[in-house]
Amino acid sequence: MVTRPVEILGVGMVTPVGLNAPTTAAAVRAGIVRTRETSILDLRFHPFVAGFLEAMPELALLPASFSYREERMLRLAVPALQEAAREAEKAVLLLGLPEEQSTPQRAGDAFVQELIHASGTRIESGASKSFPLGRAAGLWALAEAIQLISSGRAQDVLVGGVDSLVDPMVLAGLEADHRIAGPRPSDVFIPGEGAGFLWLAPAGTARRRRREALGEILGMGVGREPGHRESLEPYLGEGLTAAFHEAFACMPRGEQQQVRTVYLCFNGESFWAKEWGVGHLRFQNRFDGDLRVEHPVENFGDPGAGLGPLMVGLATMGLRRGYRQGPCLVSCSSDREERAAVLLRAVEQRG
Repeated sequence: MVTRPVEILGVGMVTPVGLNAPTTAAAVRAGIVRTRETSILDLRFHPFVAGFLEAMPELALLPASFSYREERMLRLAVPALQEAAREAEKAVLLLGLPEEQSTPQRAGDAFVQELIHASGTRIESGASKSFPLGRAAGLWALAEAIQLISSGRAQDVLVGGVDSLVDPMVLAGLEADHRIAGPRPSDVFIPGEGAGFLWLAPAGTARRRRREALGEILGMGVGREPGHRESLEPYLGEGLTAAFHEAFACMPRGEQQQVRTVYLCFNGESFWAKEWGVGHLRFQNRFDGDLRVEHPVENFGDPGAGLGPLMVGLATMGLRRGYRQGPCLVSCSSDREERAAVLLRAVEQRG
C-alpha cells in the first residue's frame, strides 16, 4: 500500500510496564512482566488478574459523561499522544478504539475530540477521526494515514490506539465467554490496557526539520476475515493472507530482504497462533529461517485496541537501537473480521 516512503518521527507509549516509550521498550526488552490481581472480583469472588496501571496519569478535567473505561482510556492516551506529537505541525489524528457494540459512530469521534482538547496538541480536529475496530484498529488507522501522506493530502499524521479491558463490565463479559483466566488452564488471556501513538510524515521530513527519523514503513496491508472468531463461517485465513500479500507487494525481492523479526498479537488464545501458522505457511519464502517472534502481550496483558501502535512503536525502537533485526513485520487481528500487517525497517537500511 505504500506508494511514497513514510517516516516514523515520533513514538509515544503508556503501558503497565512504562509511562513513556523508552521505559516501555526497555522493560519489554528486559522481559519484565507486570500482570497482577485487581480489586475487581469474578463470579467465584476471586480477583481478576490483569495488566494495569496502579497510578493513572492525572488530568485537570474529565468529561462528566465518560464511563469508567473511557476515563481510563483518556488518562492513558493523553501523555502517550503528547510524547509522540512533541514537534508535529498541525497534524491529523487517526485513533484506533475498541469495537462499538451498540453506540453510534459519533461516540468514538467524540472521544477523539476530548483527547485533542485534553492533550493540548496542535491537531486538525475537523480532519481527525476514530476507528472503533478493536485490536487491529490502530493498524487500520495507520493504513489510512499512509494513504493520506502518499496522496499528498496530509503532511503530519498522528496514528494511535488506546483501550482498557480493566473495566468491571468488560471483564464480566470476557468471563462469561470463558476467555480470561479462571478455572480453565489454557486458551485464555490476561486483559490489559495501554496507549500507543506514532507520528508519521513523508520521507525527507526529518532531514528538512533537522531531526532524526526513527524508522521507515516499507509496506502496509489490510484484510477482512469472514471466518473470524465471532462468525459461523469456517476459518480459511483469507483476511491475514490479503494483508500479508498487500504488504509484501511493496517489499523488494531477494533473500536479503526476508523478514527477520515479527511482532504478533499472541495473547494465549489458540485462535491467533493458528492464524499466524496459516499466514506463515502461505508466505514462508518471505520469512528468514532464523525468524525472531515477539509477542509483548506477555509483558503487560492484552491492551485491545492499543496493541497495534504499541507493537509498531516497540519494533521501531528495537530496529533503531539495533537489538532487533529488520525488515520487521507487525501483524494484528481483531476479534471480528479486521486484519492488518505492516513492514518496517531502520532508516539507515534505505538503499
